[in-house]
Amino acid sequence: MYRFLLRPKWIGFHLLCIVGIVGMVNLSVWQFHRLADRQEFNESVRERTQLEVVDVTAVENEEPTDLQWRPVGAKGTYLADEQVLVVNRSQGGRAGSNVITPLLLDDGRVVIVNRGFIALDQSAPEPPEGEVRIVGTARVSETRRTGQSSEAPGDLSEFLRLDLSRLDDQIDGDVLDIWIAAEVSDPLDDPLLSPLALPELSDGPHLSYAIQWLIFSAAVVIGWVLAVRWSVNRRRGPRSSPSA
Repeated sequence: MYRFLLRPKWIGFHLLCIVGIVGMVNLSVWQFHRLADRQEFNESVRERTQLEVVDVTAVENEEPTDLQWRPVGAKGTYLADEQVLVVNRSQGGRAGSNVITPLLLDDGRVVIVNRGFIALDQSAPEPPEGEVRIVGTARVSETRRTGQSSEAPGDLSEFLRLDLSRLDDQIDGDVLDIWIAAEVSDPLDDPLLSPLALPELSDGPHLSYAIQWLIFSAAVVIGWVLAVRWSVNRRRGPRSSPSA
C-alpha cells in the first residue's frame, strides 16, 4: 500500500519537506541565539549605566569595548572650528543629524563629544565658550558595515558615521579611542539639542520569530502526513457497501 512513497516524485517531495523542516528549525535556533545575545547586551547596558561617573582621562588604558555605555566625565574647551555633523540619523520619530564637537582636554588630547540630535530643519548651535565640564555615556567608534558608503576623502563637515579614526585625520591632536554622548553640560548647552537616547532595552521580536519558524516547520510535517493519507485513501478507493 505504501510502496508508492518510494517513487521518484514522492522521494523528491520527502526531501523537499525534510530540507524545509531542517531549514526552519535552524532559523528558529538562530533566533533563540539572537534573543540570548540581545538579553546579554541589555544586561550589560543596565549594569554599566549604573556605575559611578569616572573621568575619561582615568580610563585611557582600558579597552574601548569595556567602557561602552559607562558614565564618564570630561573637562576642557570645545574646538568650535572643528565641529561636524553626522547625518541621516533619527530620534523620536524625526530625521536629522548629530552635532559632533571635539573637546580639547587639559592634557592636550581630544575627546569627541556628541552634543546631541537636531532635526533637519534646525541649524547646529555653537558650543559653549570657555572651560566646559560634561558628563555622558562612553561609546565606541562606529565602523562601516557591508554595503554602506565610504566617507569621501579630505576635510569634511558632514559624515555618515562617527568614525573616530576618520575624524582623527582632520583634527589636530591625539583623539581618544572613545567618544562621549553628552547628557549634562556645565555651562548648559543649547536647549535645541536633544541628548542621544540609550538603546531600547527590550527582547525585540526574536522570541516570536523563533516560535513562528517552529510553527511553520510543524505545518510542513502536518502537510506531509495529510498528503500521504490522502494518497493512501485515494488508492484504496471507495469502500463497498455491505449487501442487504
